[in-house]
Amino acid sequence: MSYRWRYQDATGSEVAGPEMVFGEQEDAEEWFQDEWPALRTAGVASVTLLRDDAEVYGPMSLSPES
Repeated sequence: MSYRWRYQDATGSEVAGPEMVFGEQEDAEEWFQDEWPALRTAGVASVTLLRDDAEVYGPMSLSPES
């Protein structure tokens, strides 16, 4: 099993982002904790965590809470 993030813009369309693959969900989440501000700055509006090709959760917004 492998985990990766799918990156989406504000319309929900998939956009390019770092092509990272993780062996464990915890590793993917730890990486995301450090990287989400840079992703948001790069134009990523939301992310979805994938296990192989199945969605684990998401989309999760990167916008600050109102």
